[in-house]
Amino acid sequence: MRRRDFIALVGGAAVTFPLSTRAQQSDGMRHIGVLMTVAADDPEDQARFGSFLQGLQEFGWAIGRNVKIETRWYRGNAVEARKYVAELVALAPDVILATGSATVAPLLQATHTLPIVFVTVPDPVGAGFVDSLARPGGNATGFTAFEYGLSGKWLELLKEIAPRVTHAAVIRDPAIAAGIGQFAAIQSVAPSVGVEVSPLNVRDAGEIERAVSAFARAPNGGLILTGSALALVHRDLIVKLAAQYKLPAVYWTRTPVTAGGLISYGVDITHQFREAAGYVDRILKGEKPADMPVQAPTKYELVINLKTAKALGLAVPPPLLARANEVIE
Repeated sequence: MRRRDFIALVGGAAVTFPLSTRAQQSDGMRHIGVLMTVAADDPEDQARFGSFLQGLQEFGWAIGRNVKIETRWYRGNAVEARKYVAELVALAPDVILATGSATVAPLLQATHTLPIVFVTVPDPVGAGFVDSLARPGGNATGFTAFEYGLSGKWLELLKEIAPRVTHAAVIRDPAIAAGIGQFAAIQSVAPSVGVEVSPLNVRDAGEIERAVSAFARAPNGGLILTGSALALVHRDLIVKLAAQYKLPAVYWTRTPVTAGGLISYGVDITHQFREAAGYVDRILKGEKPADMPVQAPTKYELVINLKTAKALGLAVPPPLLARANEVIE
């Protein structure tokens, strides 16, 4: 989605209202809260939010006519997340759209009654967000980002595109269950592809720079960037470091590859935001999250940056190119 189209579509959705507004309105307008994990000027999050708004339009919801949207954006900062969670819960919207485990956890601590639709959550059962995928049982439901077995595929792709790699640093957020689960899945397939893996924890930019620099001193290394809000926040830095130290890197989503990363494989998250609009619509029409099954991903995408491969001296195998959904030249 182009930036101009996004701005036109969002319109009043980007406007925030004082906490007293919700109580004052009695015009039948429905209210949606949205908590995004990156920033309002991030192109990828713009595209995802725009996809959600387009989905709402398809179900007959028009901003300013029959629905108002309260949106908060944050840069993966836990303090900001809790602040914006408190603001949205105080507004008491009819439903809240939340992205990622780092937003769902504080939301469920703050409210057991407001309906929540989540996206890009890897393991909602393991995280305790729902009782089961088929019967969530509480006030939250939504869409999983992937199952952990997908994480092992990232290591296989790294070995396929860069056969000389013998050890890989797995960049993760250790503060969330998904960070631990993704690393475990990658570690489980490491012996079969002959690659030694080690975790590289994501906390801040300085730590990432120091850790990648130290890792890059040994030859035949590669990187895997797993999924988390912090991974999105620091993705440009990680792409830069991978290029600087000539480290082949696999990413969990396409955004770093369009910015110069080597290869990604993961869920089409923009499509998932559009699907989330359908769940929000159903809740606005009276359904309960407890009875709405958590949905698994339905669309995946493999993206390869040939320019980056050339800069790294890699010849992408033809079978891998043939499987790609998008090739950047």
